[in-house]
Amino acid sequence: MEEFKLNNSEIPKKTEGKIKHEEKLCPNCNRSFECKVGSISLCQCTKVNLSLEERDYLATQYSDCLCYQCMETLAFEFRITKSYKSITWSF
Repeated sequence: MEEFKLNNSEIPKKTEGKIKHEEKLCPNCNRSFECKVGSISLCQCTKVNLSLEERDYLATQYSDCLCYQCMETLAFEFRITKSYKSITWSF
């Protein structure tokens, strides 16, 4: 019986159980980061707790993922702006 041999290039390579993720540039600061949409629980964006209002605000400003630092900063800016708007200024 004839043996069947495969070229190494024909064999799909496993990366030890790791899923390859997408490298992205933050549309706000141009910082490079790894988007892990394939394993969202490991993604850097899960570190940021956003309210529904904050998520909506970011979604109206940007159509793609932001880096962790920018999500934190922009969410903070949103909260500050919202706070200022709610203050009744009476002199």
